Amino acid sequence: MADTLPSANFGFDDLRDRMNKFTVKFDQFIAEGRKRVLEERNKYRSHMAELEEDQKMKQRGIEILSQKSQSHANTIAKEIAENDDMHSAIAEISSQRDERAAQRDRLKGEITSTQKSVAQRLDAQRKHAADMDAQAKLNDPELDFWVDYLCLRIEGIREDHLKFIFTHVEERDWNREYWFELSTMRPDYEVTHCKPQLDKERIDICVDRLNESRDVGCFLKDMRELFAESVK
Repeated sequence: MADTLPSANFGFDDLRDRMNKFTVKFDQFIAEGRKRVLEERNKYRSHMAELEEDQKMKQRGIEILSQKSQSHANTIAKEIAENDDMHSAIAEISSQRDERAAQRDRLKGEITSTQKSVAQRLDAQRKHAADMDAQAKLNDPELDFWVDYLCLRIEGIREDHLKFIFTHVEERDWNREYWFELSTMRPDYEVTHCKPQLDKERIDICVDRLNESRDVGCFLKDMRELFAESVK
């Protein structure tokens, strides 16, 4: 009966062979996938490293450009400040030039006015000197009379100042001197000093009378009387 049973063939050998082939292919697939993954990962890492390096270079370039830009901005600001200073200096120099020009014109005007005034004074002095010379020629005999009559001595202390000295004014001391200085610098006479001091208002009255009348004798007599009254 055993010889009559059919033999069972489930194809285990073929299945085993196919499973082995599949395993080999699967292992090969896994190995290739792992290799591909490793290659892609290495490639990615290399690419990232290149990107990082490129980023660093770009950042460095940005920093350099920023420094150059800041340096350029500082240079421009410095040039602007120097330009402003230059314009301020030019404006100040121009102002000083205008001020000096105005001062020069003012001085020219003052010099012209002073020269004119000096010329007028010289003309007046020359005219006054001529009048004095003419009057002196007429007054010499009369002046000699008043010198003797009034016990008077006349001294020329400066070119345009005369000193009149009286004695015999005070009975207790005939030799004591009483004097005054008369300025002939201007057309109108002026008493500049006297000793002892006299009342200025009374001196001015005598001088005004002299300038009006040009009578030197009466003026000398009036001044002696003022000195005589001062010792009473």
